[in-house]
Amino acid sequence: MQFLVLWAWLALCAVQDLRRQHIANALTLGPALLAAVYLLWTGSTWLGAPAGQGGWALLLALLFTLPGYAMGRMGAGDVKLMAALGLASDPLHLLGTFIGAGACSLLWLLVASRPGAAQKQGLAPQGEASAGERSKKYPFAPCVLLGMLLTVSVIH
Repeated sequence: MQFLVLWAWLALCAVQDLRRQHIANALTLGPALLAAVYLLWTGSTWLGAPAGQGGWALLLALLFTLPGYAMGRMGAGDVKLMAALGLASDPLHLLGTFIGAGACSLLWLLVASRPGAAQKQGLAPQGEASAGERSKKYPFAPCVLLGMLLTVSVIH
């Protein structure tokens, strides 16, 4: 049941990130606060790890995402998403998710860097930014969702 709730939350974040290239604070800070309250109230994370493991996972999430944020490659929503995931899980799930998300991101960058057929022929919609004007940030939440799905399928 815990994983279903976690996946539903990550799916909501992924859809919003794909559509808007932004994750609302209500979808990141809200669950982070709930995970922190749950952690303090029960002494364990949402996935059942001891509270100390949730703290380590939070620290790892920040260590992995803040450099990307500082370089302009990740948005603040991505940092908050991974921090909330750290509070709700444990280092093993967080590391697996981050590795899976990194592999997914690499594939995303390889596919996204190819110019589309419409752009090659000059048929891209007029309101769209050209490839040179696009943000360096890309939707990371869908990769996090896939990374978590892969991690859970391997671990469990």
